[in-house]
Amino acid sequence: MKKGILILAGVLAMTFVSCKDDAAKKVNEENVAEAAERDAKNTEFPVMTFAETEHDFGTINEGDVVEHTFTFTNTGKAPLVIVNAKGSCGCTVPEWPKEPVAPGATGTMLVKFNSNGKPNAQNKQVTITANTEAGKETLKIKAMVTPKAKPATDGGAPTSK
Repeated sequence: MKKGILILAGVLAMTFVSCKDDAAKKVNEENVAEAAERDAKNTEFPVMTFAETEHDFGTINEGDVVEHTFTFTNTGKAPLVIVNAKGSCGCTVPEWPKEPVAPGATGTMLVKFNSNGKPNAQNKQVTITANTEAGKETLKIKAMVTPKAKPATDGGAPTSK
C-alpha cells in the first residue's frame, strides 16, 4: 500500500513539475547569432612552446634535491593563463607564473625533484593545466638515483675477548 502511494505521489510530482511549454519557441534568434559570433572569436588560443620538454638530471645521490627551470614562450594569439601544475608524485614540485603570459612573452617553470627514498631510475611528469587548446601540457624529468649506503651490521657474530 505504501509503495502504491509513493509511486502515485512521484507520478503526480513529475506531472506538475514537467515543462509544458515548447522550449524551441523560447530561443531568441538574436542570442543565437551573438553566441555564434563569440564562438568564432574563440579560435585564438595561447600556445605554450617550450625550449625543451624533458630534462635528465643524470646520476644523483639519494637524498639530493635538484631543480631545473623550463623556459616557454606564448606563441599563440591570446594571453596564457596557467591554472595549475602538478607533479606525478609528491617528490616532484613545480612552480609556475601566476600572472597571464602575454602573446610573444616568455615565462619559466621551476621543477624541483627530491630524491629521498627514490633509489634507482626515476621518471617523473609535471602536468600543466592551462587555457591552451589542448588544456594540458606535459613536462618530463628523469634521474638515476644512487641508493644510500646501508649501515654495516656485524651479523650477530660473537665477539672474541
